[in-house]
Amino acid sequence: MVRSARDIPADPADQRHRLAEMILAESRRAGLGSGARLPTERQLAAELGATRTSVRRALAVLEAEGHISREVGRGTFLRDAPWPLADGDDGAARADGMTDGRFAEPGTGRSAAGETGFAPADVMAIRRLLEPPAMKLVVAWATTADFEEMSRCLAGGERAASYDEFETWDLALHRNIMAASHSPLLTRLYAVLEEARHGRFWGDLKRRSASRERQLAYQADHRELVAALRARDADRAVEAMRVHLARVAGHLFDETA
Repeated sequence: MVRSARDIPADPADQRHRLAEMILAESRRAGLGSGARLPTERQLAAELGATRTSVRRALAVLEAEGHISREVGRGTFLRDAPWPLADGDDGAARADGMTDGRFAEPGTGRSAAGETGFAPADVMAIRRLLEPPAMKLVVAWATTADFEEMSRCLAGGERAASYDEFETWDLALHRNIMAASHSPLLTRLYAVLEEARHGRFWGDLKRRSASRERQLAYQADHRELVAALRARDADRAVEAMRVHLARVAGHLFDETA
């Protein structure tokens, strides 16, 4: 691995995602496939010119997004390589949304770490319009594998030791829930919302409103939502998502949740 992390932006969210991009990009250049072991945190830090703390946070992003698994006592492994392993594809746009080693949201070709400029209030309003009704599709089409991913994200949120780590798993859970609708159009629409949630405006507002008490409330909301989806109870799932988003909006904008 040869790229340096010295030019990564100072914003914490940008740092995590840009460094995560670099780790994936260098893994791709090294020809690593599914099941391959990644270098240790110490090695990655030295090779990328980053601190071990920064590398650890970037790996948490990759774990939440399903790109890697971290096994105590064994190491860190790629799950499903998000790129074709054919030679000569460096820098080419691909159907999976990867371009020259950068994360891109499905169908956008834009970096997840990029700033969209969307106002947080607008993002939240559209989330409240889109996500609760979508739960009916998730109830109808979610598979066993989808529920396993939701459980993985719930567990990640339970063990999160910081706001940034919890937010990473929060994003991953909502992404996996929407993907469980198995609607390509809905997934693409949600990717735009998720990109906005990676933006600096959203991150600053969410960070200012964060507290341990609120994190625990969000996690309880998440457990109720996933339980409703597993029970295939559409009305309960719609209400659980509505209540959760109302709580988030209340904390962000001092609304009555």
